[in-house]
Amino acid sequence: MPTIEENYDVVVVGAGHAGCEAALACARLGFETIIFTVSVDSIALMPCNPNIGGSSKGHLVREIDALGGEMGKNIDRTFIQSKMLNKSKGPAVHSLRAQADKADYSRTMRQVLERQTGLTIRQQEVAEIVTEGDPARIAGVRTVSGAFYHAKAVILCTGVYLKARCIYGNVSQYTGPNGLMAANHLSASLMDHGIRLVRFKTGTPARIDRKSIDFSKMAIQLGDEKVVPFSFSTDPASVQIDQVPCYLTYTNEETHRVIRENIDRSPLYGGIIHATGPRYCPSIEDKVMKFPDKDRHQVFIEPEGRYTDEMYIDGMSSSMPEDVQFAMYRSVPGLENARIVRNAYAIEYDCLAPGQLKNTLEFKSIQGLFSGGQCNGSSGYEEAAAQGLMAGINAVRYMRGEKGLVLLRSEAYIGVLIDDLVTKENLEPYRMMTSRAEYRLLLRQDNADLRLRRYGYDVGLISREQMEALEEKRKAIRDEIERVRHVGVSPSGQVNEILASQGSTPIDNGSSLIELIRRPEMNYDLLAAADPERPDLPEAVREQVNIEIKYEGYISRQKKQVEQFAKNENRLIPEDIDYDLVPSLRLEARQKLKTFRPASIGQAGRLSGVTPADVSVLLVYIKSRR
Repeated sequence: MPTIEENYDVVVVGAGHAGCEAALACARLGFETIIFTVSVDSIALMPCNPNIGGSSKGHLVREIDALGGEMGKNIDRTFIQSKMLNKSKGPAVHSLRAQADKADYSRTMRQVLERQTGLTIRQQEVAEIVTEGDPARIAGVRTVSGAFYHAKAVILCTGVYLKARCIYGNVSQYTGPNGLMAANHLSASLMDHGIRLVRFKTGTPARIDRKSIDFSKMAIQLGDEKVVPFSFSTDPASVQIDQVPCYLTYTNEETHRVIRENIDRSPLYGGIIHATGPRYCPSIEDKVMKFPDKDRHQVFIEPEGRYTDEMYIDGMSSSMPEDVQFAMYRSVPGLENARIVRNAYAIEYDCLAPGQLKNTLEFKSIQGLFSGGQCNGSSGYEEAAAQGLMAGINAVRYMRGEKGLVLLRSEAYIGVLIDDLVTKENLEPYRMMTSRAEYRLLLRQDNADLRLRRYGYDVGLISREQMEALEEKRKAIRDEIERVRHVGVSPSGQVNEILASQGSTPIDNGSSLIELIRRPEMNYDLLAAADPERPDLPEAVREQVNIEIKYEGYISRQKKQVEQFAKNENRLIPEDIDYDLVPSLRLEARQKLKTFRPASIGQAGRLSGVTPADVSVLLVYIKSRR
């Protein structure tokens, strides 16, 4: 029978957050791209929490934007509430988080894809990857209908759809999230090509009808009075909108009793679910059973959008049976008469076993095949989007015959994320956290453009005008810091009045402005009246001036640590190295090095089971080869 055959430069499999970023990057860089999805209505779907950003995840979104990605712009267009988290702490852990209108977020991102020149959207299930040659290189993909799409590069962004199974109680359905069709064929093709898969799990809470909630028993949670946009390109004035409130309530002993008395009916505890779930996003039954000393747990009631009555019950993810869910939710203050719109459920899915990807997110065993997102063993929309963007960029560089773009751990949270995914034996869905970044004082969300926009420009996703504006900003920061270093302050009544208003000790003798800014209770903006020669600078510049001055000593120390780190990252390991020929390597180290095949000495040293002594042996051997 005749079949369809078409030619593209790039095929992207999956149109979630990773797939959208990958496809847009490839198309924007001039490569004819087709993106496949099981449903066009699921493009950029948010099947779980209705928000973008949060602790460390906000950093990722800012970095995606700095490199030329779309997520930050899209949430700026479609958010309904925004908050800067951790404001009482230092700038390294400040993280922006925005509640999204789920439907609007998906619809708006779909519109961006539809309007992108060189990008085709296709609703069809990809059943097979096709390779050719030895060593194997990608040739294209085949769909369930038998149609063949030739491609120079393929990017897998399958999310949680591979052989997906949704479970609550004894109900088990082979569907993707939100009842969408699962991708049931591709797993077999991947395994036929020698790709190893594992089974992971994630979950989501119930959605409850707003009209059945008594908000008077809950604490209202409002957004920030002044909203900060995610994207460096968004006009701050455009995001000062009327925001929608969220609410806070708590579980109680009755909730916990319902769960404990029915724990034997939980698929998690009854053996129905065997896949591994995310440690840092546990179900409510996990929380109750693992933390018996806790008499309550936070529950956030979050709107799914402006034009829906569905409310997301954040903090009460579950796979308990339907009747238990009703009893459990209705025990929570304010939810006594709750009407469930969608049951909570767990979802199992296939994803890649660790050790099969290069740090460019290209498969080690198949040239031109890349992977990004939850199928790499991560969790979260933001982690997925970051990987999708990097996979798209590196697929383009592969087709151009250029060296891949690899961000170091010292340069970006994206660098930490990908390095952890390709070097660690992650036995559960990986979640980004600020504590994973060794150099987080340098990798702040506020300076993502200063750190990474140059890469976006070199790749071709950032315009010359954007780059010139950034260099003007960088120069303004540098010039102002240098000016402030030479400003003296006399002990006038005005100066001491400013200090006293902030609970700061008045000065009796002359002082330097820079020393006053460094006081914990003071900052650059508060001392404006004591600095009459100060130029009129944009807020983004003033923010950087303040941080660079206040934390100068800490920043300087961390930069020295980065210099040491860079030495081992720049010591590359030959791709053709035979670890069996390296004398004195311990057996465990030899096995780990053969499995993960690290790109550098630094990466080798981060593998579990590889000791500093093994690294020394490896260094000696590489030097002897030269």
